[in-house]
Amino acid sequence: MSETIITFIGGGNMARSLIGGLIADGHAAANLRVAEPDTERRQALIEDFGVQAFEDNATAARGAAAIMLAVKPIMMAEVSQALANQIHAQQSLVISIAAGVRSVDLARWLGDDTAIVRAMPNTPALVQTGATALYANATTNAEQRDLAETTLRAVGMVVWLSDEAQMDAVTALSGSGPAYFFYTMEAMQAAGETLGLDTQTARLLTLETALGAARMALESRDDAATLRQRVTSPKGTTAAAIEQLESGELARLYEKAMGAAAKRAAELGDELGAQ
Repeated sequence: MSETIITFIGGGNMARSLIGGLIADGHAAANLRVAEPDTERRQALIEDFGVQAFEDNATAARGAAAIMLAVKPIMMAEVSQALANQIHAQQSLVISIAAGVRSVDLARWLGDDTAIVRAMPNTPALVQTGATALYANATTNAEQRDLAETTLRAVGMVVWLSDEAQMDAVTALSGSGPAYFFYTMEAMQAAGETLGLDTQTARLLTLETALGAARMALESRDDAATLRQRVTSPKGTTAAAIEQLESGELARLYEKAMGAAAKRAAELGDELGAQ
């Protein structure tokens, strides 16, 4: 794996997080390449990680076993079509992290015989605690699946999907999910301040409580409902709070919110595929 050449088309935050994770995981920086048109961003990649960075996509992609498409979704058709002949000649694996861009459309732009893995990472990948769902098309072989998994596992956990249609649900759950937790933390901090805590204290208690709860859930064999019940004493303070959340139909609200996100993900797929 360390000797495998991986090229990133686009040097934004997600690419930076993956590059940092791969290097921390033992991948040789000399075998990581980035195509980035912005001069300052390109120089920063070289200085921060010691990778090879190029202005031109084709130069960066030359000889790469895997090419990570990390550009904005609206740019995917143009970028893919420009690299199609080179990717075909090299038999490179293509990994796309562009939200909403379906593998059938990537294959239409790149060629039907292209090995494609569609990935949906999330922003905690920036701190190596991401959650990524992967879907591989029928052309992708076992070795290429392993390469895609190893690459994305460098910044967190990875799950495989057997049905690409599930990617819209993944987008709604883990792709957009960090924002839901940030919103909850924002609301909890504000409520703490309303109850008389200063901003710094309310913020620290909110963040540490969120971190502790997530760690407990990860390390426990019990599900979230069981863990919640354990800290909810009958007629106690937590029970009073949960009663208010239930009266506001919080669970139903999450269902509606995530349903809206999944619907929008499907719409984006249709819009991008029409290019």
